Amino acid sequence: MASFSNFHMIHILLIFSSCLLIPTSSQSHPHQPQNHVAFFIFGDSLLDPGNNNYINTTTEDQANFRPYGETFFKYPTGRFSDGRLIPDFIAEYAKLPFIPPYLQPGNHQFTYGANFASGGAGALDEINQGLVVNLNTQLRYFKKVEKHLRQKLGDEESKKLLLEAVYLISIGGNDYISPLFRNYSVFQIYSHRQYLDMVMGNLTVVIQEIYQKGGRKFGFVNMGPLGCLPAMKAIKLQQGGAGECMEEATVLVKLHNRVLPEVLQKLGSKLKGFKYSIFDFYTTAKERMDNPSKYGFKEAKIACCGSGPYRGLYSCGGMRGTKEYELCSNVSEYMFFDSFHPTDRVYQQLAELVWSGTHNVIKPYNLKQLFGHSQEEIPCDHFEHLPYTSNVP
Repeated sequence: MASFSNFHMIHILLIFSSCLLIPTSSQSHPHQPQNHVAFFIFGDSLLDPGNNNYINTTTEDQANFRPYGETFFKYPTGRFSDGRLIPDFIAEYAKLPFIPPYLQPGNHQFTYGANFASGGAGALDEINQGLVVNLNTQLRYFKKVEKHLRQKLGDEESKKLLLEAVYLISIGGNDYISPLFRNYSVFQIYSHRQYLDMVMGNLTVVIQEIYQKGGRKFGFVNMGPLGCLPAMKAIKLQQGGAGECMEEATVLVKLHNRVLPEVLQKLGSKLKGFKYSIFDFYTTAKERMDNPSKYGFKEAKIACCGSGPYRGLYSCGGMRGTKEYELCSNVSEYMFFDSFHPTDRVYQQLAELVWSGTHNVIKPYNLKQLFGHSQEEIPCDHFEHLPYTSNVP
């Protein structure tokens, strides 16, 4: 008994001492910039820096015209905002350059990472099919990057880069609102749970494929309050509502946010070294919509740019079939820039929470922890993590 007790104490001390170690960056390859962790991004318009500029699509799925981009870049970049998006801020906090669109011509420097996200994309291939870069195609592009890195850095260094990299994913919003927005009959064929299982099934396959290529550290953005977007509230008003949120979208969002942690926990039990964080976009966004002045905003229901009720008609820029649109005079006072997407200022507040937020908004890790710890290191709270429970009722 005494010998077992001594062994157990030594084991505890070893774990404790490992928590006190400060992570140090390893020697870098001549082609690989020192002291950095690569950043790979998959998803939809919340994360798209302008990939849709380079595909054959319609202006419904593009934002490469004014007034998009005016606040920060002073010109339209293809980002669905007046300025930056969450990945731009995260890159800054991680001391990386902005990660450009993967499809941008001449973009062959992938040692900092790559951004594959595409506005309008879904986890299901059928969402906006032929007009966007769906999640499966984004995965195919990632595999091309992995091959490129192996050729450039060699097997050992490319494997190390991909192992230490952080992978940010935001997908699902278009899967849920496109059928509602376009009045498809998909929910007459499938129950909400059956449809959600298809979305989660595709997402799970993509995560496993990235893992097989070396990915270990993943960040996920859960679904925001999609039913309360200016566009969805305007539709609800047209349907005879009184300006309330679209309940069916809210039901889908809450179901997604309840199931996502369960899916990731199962993956964590199967995939050795798999680490993830889930950012509670729903609660953080809803809190700002319900209490805008608390966060420095004056308007959280009406978009800055658009037309019609709540400026919910997706006409910002006059390039989407409706030439007339309204534009607010002070975008910093608004939570939504257009009918669907937040402003630069909102994205900055959210990015700060994604980077260094506490467990009430992001868990079991935040992105600062994922960027700051190599795969072999065990953070001190590793043994204290409780199962993730969404704040969504």
